[in-house]
Amino acid sequence: MNDVDRSHSDPADAIGEHSQSRWHRLFAGRQVVRILVVLVALVLLAWLVTPKGTRAPTGRFGAGGPMPVVGAPARTGDMPIVLNGLGTVTPIATVTVQSQISGQITQIPFKEGQTVKPGDPLILIDPRPYQVALEQAEGALVRDKALLANAKVDLARYETLFKQDSVAEQTLATQKSLVVQDEGNVKTDQGQIDAAKLNLVYCHIVSPISGRVGLQQVNLGNYVTPAEPNGLVVVTQLKPITVVFTLPEDQIPALQTQLHAGKTLAVTAYDRSHTTQLATGTLQTVDNQIDPTTGTVKLKAIFPNDDETLFPNQFVNIALLLTTLHNATLIPQAGVQRGAPGTYVYVIDAQQAVSVRKVTLGAGDATNVVITNGLKPAEMVVVDGADKLKDGAKVLVRQSRPNNAAAAPAQHHHRHGEQGAAADHGTQPAAQ
Repeated sequence: MNDVDRSHSDPADAIGEHSQSRWHRLFAGRQVVRILVVLVALVLLAWLVTPKGTRAPTGRFGAGGPMPVVGAPARTGDMPIVLNGLGTVTPIATVTVQSQISGQITQIPFKEGQTVKPGDPLILIDPRPYQVALEQAEGALVRDKALLANAKVDLARYETLFKQDSVAEQTLATQKSLVVQDEGNVKTDQGQIDAAKLNLVYCHIVSPISGRVGLQQVNLGNYVTPAEPNGLVVVTQLKPITVVFTLPEDQIPALQTQLHAGKTLAVTAYDRSHTTQLATGTLQTVDNQIDPTTGTVKLKAIFPNDDETLFPNQFVNIALLLTTLHNATLIPQAGVQRGAPGTYVYVIDAQQAVSVRKVTLGAGDATNVVITNGLKPAEMVVVDGADKLKDGAKVLVRQSRPNNAAAAPAQHHHRHGEQGAAADHGTQPAAQ
């Protein structure tokens, strides 16, 4: 009986087991499909959010294909060595005009902002009190001269009588003293006359220098004294004008070398943004000590300033042309790479393959840099697209960028020859 029952139950059990196995396989298949769909979606999302510049090259420039780059040839040219500093426009002379006497202002003949020359009238102070003082001094002089003359006549008489033994010696001595006293009074009177005349001159206040008159500090009718806190008016010389600027102490040796050789160094002033040239001049002097708090030294340059583009206390950027390197090997700054070998470039050979070439840098500006060793003129270097290159990689060279630096004027280097290149390469090696 047990055998019969087992025989009847075996087919049913087999069907159940087969059905369960089929559902397991179906469920597992769906799980695999879901996983594949999720993986495909993730790959597609990653491709979409990846920047185009970082995607692996495909198609013609895919794996094993040449990398597109931009190349530029090394060239021979001139490299100005420029020292850059910050400066302030400083007038050669600034005069705060003060009154040397007290009195009431009766005239103000100048106009604010007027250009004046030495001796041009600025302010007139009422001269009448000083004219009266002059007349009084002149009257005292006439009186004392008369007394002196009378004393001299008496002295001559006493001298004659003394020789005749008619007067005492004491009387003669007293008369001599009186003559000397009257002579002193005459000199005092003459001094008072001169002082009164000088005060009359001081009533006419004139410009002591050539320059521009500022805003007037007093008005017509004001009573002024020699102790006016703001003065009467300020006159500032604008032509020529100087700029005081600073340079790091490390640049002083190269600068001193040029100065000791007797060279006149050109200086260019630019505006606050370092984009507009304001004026050109020459270096006038270097201070005699370094500021220990900043490690800089002050220099002074003089500018003709005929067009008055430089204004007192104006902030300017200064470019000092130290010297110019001639027939130097130049490449664009973008061609210089930095890494484990140090400073190097990718050189493109005739087979359109690149090789790593270690180079020694010299002076540079924002556009070009001097190669002192490791590269020859006319050799092609990679200036764009070097981020994925390796030594020996094949490249496809696009049209080289035009190098306008060869035709750029010296002022272009004045304008841009600062922080970037100066910080990496400095100006000292090139200047030596």
